[in-house]
Amino acid sequence: MRRFSRTKLHTTRRRGGFTLLEVIVVVTIIALLAAIVAPKLLSNIGRSKQKVATAEVKSLAQQVQLWMADNGASRLPDDFELDLLLSGDDPYLAKQDDLLDPWDNPYILIVPGEENPDFDIKSYGADGQPDGTGEDADVVN
Repeated sequence: MRRFSRTKLHTTRRRGGFTLLEVIVVVTIIALLAAIVAPKLLSNIGRSKQKVATAEVKSLAQQVQLWMADNGASRLPDDFELDLLLSGDDPYLAKQDDLLDPWDNPYILIVPGEENPDFDIKSYGADGQPDGTGEDADVVN
């Protein structure tokens, strides 16, 4: 018969998990990277919204000019509203959202224009208030 000694019969196996220190180091590195990347990403989003607004005011201005040509108007009537571009059998715009800027504020029509002779189509930027800088800057056709 075989005798077993009191020493351990099984060898100790190392578990395959992470230590708390390793997890803390990884989380810290991820937090530092996020702190560096997030502001740059957010500023790029603001700039891209400005570019979208610039393209949309130019497109709206072209649709207004088409309306003027189709209706034989040499200038816009004082009571003209951008909503008129949505009405009729063949509307100039597809949906109501086309009249909202990237910040979900309505585009403003100014007749006669402050920067253009006939009319201006304007977005007041992210803050929705006249004048501003950066992402809050006004966008005009």
